[in-house]
This record gives sequence, C-alpha cells and structure tokens, in this order.
Amino acid sequence: MDNERLNKQLAFILELDKEKNILRQTHLTNHGRREDDAEHAWHMAIMAYLLQEYSNEPVDIAHVMIMCLLHDVVEIDAGDTYAYDEEGKKTQHEREERAADRIYGMLPEDQKIPLRTLFEEFEANKTPEAKFAHAMDNLQPLLLNDSNGGGDWKEHHVSYNTVMQRQGKTKEGSEVLFELIKAKMDKHAGEGNLIDDRDKKDQ
Repeated sequence: MDNERLNKQLAFILELDKEKNILRQTHLTNHGRREDDAEHAWHMAIMAYLLQEYSNEPVDIAHVMIMCLLHDVVEIDAGDTYAYDEEGKKTQHEREERAADRIYGMLPEDQKIPLRTLFEEFEANKTPEAKFAHAMDNLQPLLLNDSNGGGDWKEHHVSYNTVMQRQGKTKEGSEVLFELIKAKMDKHAGEGNLIDDRDKKDQ
C-alpha cells in the first residue's frame, strides 16, 4: 500500500469537513438557521440528478453532481461571498484561486489535476455541465428563500434587477427552470420582498 498517497487523500477528506463551518446567507426552510456550504453542495447535487431532464442540453449527470459537490470547497479559505456583495466580489476570484491552489494541492497529482480542472470548468461556465451546475447553484438558494417568504432578500434590501443579473444566467443551463425562477421573483417583487425596480413594460 502507498501510505503517502493514502495519507494525502485522507488529509484532503478531513480538510473538506471544514466546509461544514462555512455559513451562507441563505436560511433553511421554515425560517431555520443559516445553511452551510456542505449542505448547499449536497442539495445542489441531488437537485441536479432529479432535474436533469430540464437541462437545455444533454449532460453527463455524474460530472455535474461532482462539480456541484466540489464547487464551493475553495470557500474553506476564501469564505462565502454573498451573491449580492459587490465589494466582496471584487476580490473573490483572487481569493478563490489561492484557495484552490492550496486545497487541491493536498491531493496526489493524478487526482489534484482533474478536480482542480473541474473547479475551473465550473468557474468558466462554458460547458453544458457547468451551465447546468450553475443553474442549480442559482435555483437552490432561491427555493429556500422563496419557502421563507423572501426573508433573506428583504433583510439585505435586494432589488429585483440585482437578483435577475445573477438568475438570468440560469437560462443558459435551463430555460424551463429560469421561467420558474422568474415567476417566483415576480411574486416576491409584487409582495415587496424584493425592491421592485422592474421595467414596467416587462410586467
């Protein structure tokens, strides 16, 4: 047995446990506590499997699921950047690249390279798998927020168009799920949970 290889793999596995300590802004259903990154990733992976029929293009679902499970591992070092934190997003890429170097660098070379490449694929958002994974990354917190009456948007004074800048990219992965998202956003804008800055001609 190659003990050095196994030790590297086990060290990486234990490092991933730290993802459970990274809290997101989104709250669990029934106005529960804030969810952590590991819960978010697990939920996305299950959603991808269940909703794959709504992808714009056929996808390798195992590829999508592992991408979902690993996409936020870098936040162990970089921390969670709230989707609507414009100041935080200015340094997000640099922080996450440094984190990817360190965390994936813990693995044996033959595993480090494909997993790091998977992270870069997600970030580039060019392949059908990455686009569908991004659709899950956008849909998952929206579903939780919708179930909680839009409370997270209301707390952070988020506007409709700000959310749409992010959610509009869901259409690249799934036009069907984007329409679902837009309907929910329209409802929350109408209820005052999102600041309603929609163009009136779009309503």
